[in-house]
Amino acid sequence: MESGSRAWGFPSPDSDYDCRFVFVRAVSETFTLFPERDVIETPLTSILDVNGWELSKALKLLLKGNVVVVEWLTSPLTYQCDTDFREAFLKLGNEVADRALTGRHYYHLAANQLDRFLTTPDLVPLKKLFYALRPLTALKWLDENPSSAIAPMNFPALCAGVPLESSVIDAIQALIVRKAETRELGEGPVPTPILGFLATEFSRAQIWRDGPESRRPGSERLVDDFWRIWSHRLAPAMLPAELP
Repeated sequence: MESGSRAWGFPSPDSDYDCRFVFVRAVSETFTLFPERDVIETPLTSILDVNGWELSKALKLLLKGNVVVVEWLTSPLTYQCDTDFREAFLKLGNEVADRALTGRHYYHLAANQLDRFLTTPDLVPLKKLFYALRPLTALKWLDENPSSAIAPMNFPALCAGVPLESSVIDAIQALIVRKAETRELGEGPVPTPILGFLATEFSRAQIWRDGPESRRPGSERLVDDFWRIWSHRLAPAMLPAELP
């Protein structure tokens, strides 16, 4: 799945491809006292950034409120996929994801960007605006959808799912168009409608900063069962070198 600006909906002409995947190991590699690293990373190229998580790592992070794997599952751009696995994993995510932890994740993403790049609104790296806008809009989407713990990863989809003033929509769309046409947006003042949106929504987002966890009873059992079932279905029984 794609996990970067292409899937988020605000790519540049030279955006790389952030390809992500979930993998399972052979049975003989899984049941061992000396497990290998639970991440596979490939050397970076000028256009490809490819890495993946072992299923066990992805599931544990899901329980801890890490939204990344859920965003992979909901990515609108898929390069190769076991559809049954993806649908089952997303169903599990909806069953066990913790709204409070999801909100905290997005809150800290926004806070980090605001603190690093937007303390002087008269001169900011304009592309960094998207990295504050997207998590704050995700929090607004969660506010509008109180029964859900998973927000869309695609930024235009998020914007379409929340009430926004027309001036904010126009300013965001103008930035998306500019980013699609140029390799570097450069620095400049934050557009006034966006500055107002960031200030208002970050103030509202404070309720997510230390919200109580609300993990559903039985979540660990559901996740463990999922890991056992899909490890059995997808993992080869033996490594090629061990075959007769």
